[in-house]
Amino acid sequence: MTSTRRSYDLVAHRYATEIGDELRDKPLDRALLDTFAEVTAGGPVLDVGCGPGHVTEYLAGRGARAVGLDLSPAMCAIARRSTALPFTAADMTALPIRAQALAGILCVYAVIHLDPSQRSAAYAEFARVLRPGGHALIAFHTSDADAHAGQARKLADWWGHEVDLTFHFLDPQAETAALARAGLQLTARVDREPHPGAEHASQRSYLLVRRTDNPTHSAGCA
Repeated sequence: MTSTRRSYDLVAHRYATEIGDELRDKPLDRALLDTFAEVTAGGPVLDVGCGPGHVTEYLAGRGARAVGLDLSPAMCAIARRSTALPFTAADMTALPIRAQALAGILCVYAVIHLDPSQRSAAYAEFARVLRPGGHALIAFHTSDADAHAGQARKLADWWGHEVDLTFHFLDPQAETAALARAGLQLTARVDREPHPGAEHASQRSYLLVRRTDNPTHSAGCA
């Protein structure tokens, strides 16, 4: 996690500049976020891996009581300056949230930096902090021209900064099964092609899952 945190701290300002208005060109993403805001019914929601906070702000504009969380303190600092919302730096495998506190969790392209055991820990944490019946919406890359589900890509240079990042391309069926083991049952799945010119040219998947009555608990903080 240390290398991921350091890498995103280094690129935080450029990242915010490049993607801060990305939702303008992503109508399907906006529709999914609108759906997420509706099914969480105005309850407290956590945007995990929030980056510069633009998606957190979008949710708040749709009536969600949204809080952002990111591994990178620099990302959180930018998010605080650019919005009027609360943000905190923390690890998604050990969320600083009490059990059953949330109506929803959004996690957009953040679990791609976790290996399978780390993703399992994160999913268990999502289940722990969600209320019974609460929803999580999780998005990830599944493939692109050079990699397929189950493969990973290393990035050593990003916008002129020396970074150490691993991007995992994930199998939606495998992630659905891992989420189910944590007590998060699939409600809906959406797969889509990339929006030309608006993002990296990768295929993507969105999983909307719902917390069951008896999720598996992780060893994270309560």
